[in-house]
Amino acid sequence: MLIDVDERVRAEINLDAVFGALPTLVELVPDARDILSPMRSDTTLTLRAPGGLNARYTFGSGGIRPGWGAGGPTLFFTSACHLNAVVAGDSSPIPAAGPRGLRFLTTVFTPLTNLLGEYLRPDPQRLADPRFREISTLLTLEVVAGALTVVANHDDSGRFSAAHMSDGRIDMQIGDEYTYRFRVASSYMRRTDVTSARPTAVLRFADLTVVGDVLAGRESSLACVGDGRIAMYGLIPLIDNLNRILDRVGAYLEP
Repeated sequence: MLIDVDERVRAEINLDAVFGALPTLVELVPDARDILSPMRSDTTLTLRAPGGLNARYTFGSGGIRPGWGAGGPTLFFTSACHLNAVVAGDSSPIPAAGPRGLRFLTTVFTPLTNLLGEYLRPDPQRLADPRFREISTLLTLEVVAGALTVVANHDDSGRFSAAHMSDGRIDMQIGDEYTYRFRVASSYMRRTDVTSARPTAVLRFADLTVVGDVLAGRESSLACVGDGRIAMYGLIPLIDNLNRILDRVGAYLEP
């Protein structure tokens, strides 16, 4: 079993999965929408590090979406390790921005990422609030879903597991409310929209409390399988390898 993590893979997770949770933050948290509401025009933020590591997000008064949409500032990182240190709060990026871009970074982007951090690394006392706990779990799930594809496609251990997965659709279900679908084709995994097409395999958690406790390490997934709070259906080898990739994701998301 691999213990070390690949800093480049961690950087891709930060770019695609952690920052990729910002649109969901805005959907779920009124304070995040309040931060965006004064914006008069869209701004695209570019995040860039050597070796082809880059991501773009477009911010507007109505929300955030991945991809290019307007001009805006760029945050440069000298390496994957530098990017990861910035996300961990141990370093600072190198901004390339005019006055408008700097204002965006200080009044929009930084407050939003700080707010996201409050939910992804919550104060245990705040988890006593059911709504806060629900949002924290949903944002964590969004990060995990994004990280799954990065690890499956770019981490050595994840690619080994993906190589043993037959083509098909895998659903990760949380109760009857939430479904995250992944498509495996030729050992490559991507997240897809949920359609009426029947999944090849299903990993089902009873509710948000169960999945939140498992992801946070408060509950054993094995115990949850034993008492029925976690269930598996369909082509079980797909689920087995998905679980291995999930374990690997956990290594990358540990503080």
